[in-house]
Amino acid sequence: MRTTLRMRRAALVFTAIGALALTGCSGDGGDKDKAGGETGKSTDSPSTVDLPKLEGEKISVAAVWTGPEQANFTKVLDEFEKRTGATVTFVPAQDPIVNFLGTKIAGGQPPDVAMLPQVGAIQQAVAKKWAKPVGAEARAQLGQNYAKVWQDLGAVDGTQYGVYFKAANKSLIWYNAQAFENAGASEPKTWKDFLATAETVSASGVTPVSVGGADGWTLTDWFENVYLSQAGPEKYDQLAKHEIKWTDPSVKNALTTLAELFGKPSLISGGADGALQTEFPVSVTQTFTGGDQPKGAMVFEGDFVSINIAQTEAKIGTDAKVFPFPAVGAESPVVTGGDAAVALKDGKGAQALLTWLASIDAARIWAEAGGFISPNKALDAAAYPNDVQRKIAEALIAAGDDVRFDMSDQAPQSFGGTPGKGEWKILQDFLKNPKDIAGTQAELESDAAKAYTS
Repeated sequence: MRTTLRMRRAALVFTAIGALALTGCSGDGGDKDKAGGETGKSTDSPSTVDLPKLEGEKISVAAVWTGPEQANFTKVLDEFEKRTGATVTFVPAQDPIVNFLGTKIAGGQPPDVAMLPQVGAIQQAVAKKWAKPVGAEARAQLGQNYAKVWQDLGAVDGTQYGVYFKAANKSLIWYNAQAFENAGASEPKTWKDFLATAETVSASGVTPVSVGGADGWTLTDWFENVYLSQAGPEKYDQLAKHEIKWTDPSVKNALTTLAELFGKPSLISGGADGALQTEFPVSVTQTFTGGDQPKGAMVFEGDFVSINIAQTEAKIGTDAKVFPFPAVGAESPVVTGGDAAVALKDGKGAQALLTWLASIDAARIWAEAGGFISPNKALDAAAYPNDVQRKIAEALIAAGDDVRFDMSDQAPQSFGGTPGKGEWKILQDFLKNPKDIAGTQAELESDAAKAYTS
């Protein structure tokens, strides 16, 4: 009951997002950024965290972020350098990051800190004895600034190893406002209404849904949102831990529901073959280019979509609007993801960086830059650059300890986080042949059973 009520409160905040998008982002006459809201303004607020002096110390941080995400994270690292005197180097990593780190460690050159995008990756790093426990200073910041769920996600067997710095609200549908207006379409609240809206948009001459199927992780997100809403949070937790099998009837029901979209190529930009050749960034940009004749009118993914929208001429709140993932069951789902900082070397520098990343000050820097949601509950929502992003962040914090973390990110990386293998590959095959539900379930269970016992 507590979970249901918390999800309902979060859904109410999501509803505010839709209403806000319909009216555009409000402001007080200040400067506006390209995303359609007030630009984030750095303030000279007093420091909320004490850091040691680290003059002459060199620290390396590995992450898979590129482009705008890397640039914004670098701003966070730059401020850490100013405050401590350390020199911090960003090390570009590749997916799967555990394999990348294994190569670095085998070569005797591990980074001091790694940003791990899966719970399973943290567990693997601990199992391989790579990860170092979080120090007292960083734990104190976590205790002050984070809900218990975010602390627990970074812990293994009761020991804290990870500091979640960047979160994602992965239960959003973004849409081309002009394409919707021309079609006479409105924001759907249920899955049935979503499919009807897709048909309405299709009848207007615009393909309704853009899917970045070349990146298998987007398809796991589709499944997880349908499954959480339809099967409920308890079943979701059981499947995430492989306490029930992927041959369970609840999985069949979710795949059957998802096939109602995937099984209609006319509703997907380029059909299944086109979607499987479309990478996630393109799935977004092709939704918000071409004026009122985009290649797709809607695209599903998290708040980080705003980064890719900013690479087009569209403005969030006017040209690009958003609504919560439609309810398949009684409630709209609230699925999140995140990246955790894990120390791979003993030393003052690595621990100081974890302390910094757990602070309000570090979170504020990227929040003001945009394209970022922080799990730091103590961060003032005014730091976010526009009202749409602010409400998305508030909804995530409102979910509190009942937020459900991305299921594939909780799985062993060989099953839930490896391109061309496991869940990513099987759901890509399902997108191409959504009629084979039983075969898809059997493959998912076979690969999951191997991964969870290895």
